[in-house]
Amino acid sequence: MGLGKEIRNKIAKRAAEEIKPGMIVNLGIGIPTLVADFVGDIPVMFHAENGILGTGPSPKAGEENPLLCNAGGFPITTVSGASYFDSAMAFALIRRGFLDMTILGALEVSEKGDLANWIVPGKRVPGMGGAIELAQKAKKVIILMNHTDKFEKPKIVKQCSLPLTAKTCVDMIITDMAVINVKKDGLELCEVFNPFTIEDVICNTGATLTISEHLNLISRFEGDI
Repeated sequence: MGLGKEIRNKIAKRAAEEIKPGMIVNLGIGIPTLVADFVGDIPVMFHAENGILGTGPSPKAGEENPLLCNAGGFPITTVSGASYFDSAMAFALIRRGFLDMTILGALEVSEKGDLANWIVPGKRVPGMGGAIELAQKAKKVIILMNHTDKFEKPKIVKQCSLPLTAKTCVDMIITDMAVINVKKDGLELCEVFNPFTIEDVICNTGATLTISEHLNLISRFEGDI
């Protein structure tokens, strides 16, 4: 089941809270592209694999620059100090470990932090893209996604059934239901979003969850952003 615009924006807003001043952050396709709209005045340089460092919020309708887009092909803005380069340089930044964080979407995440996000077997895709290198080389990997798929089956599982992007790479998962940290000893439930309960999250997760001693029950998904 797909997520509405409001919920997608609120997941992105929660992810933006993980960004600290001075970071270099890559935003993946889908919900992650929305994160740039919620960082406010925090000095951060967003990185795009197609050759930009310093992307900004989405442009207002009618103000799009046809020559400016992110790796997913969607219109973007740039911030003061932004730079442009070819894809080779963009991936060199990734491979050398200069990214403080990457925020990606996912098809599945395992309890060990394995990530599957590039293909569903039998469906045509243009290629793997940059997710494999991003997942392996970024200092922190955050996943934004629905808690369950369109068949209401868990996307957080004991073991991924889809082809892996990278092993043991995910640090945090943010869904429409909860925030979960991936730790060496398993998955830790840290936040539950209203109107869901702890029981809802457990029932819709295909892996064992431990409950954080500092668990927050948050009404983040009520009202306006």
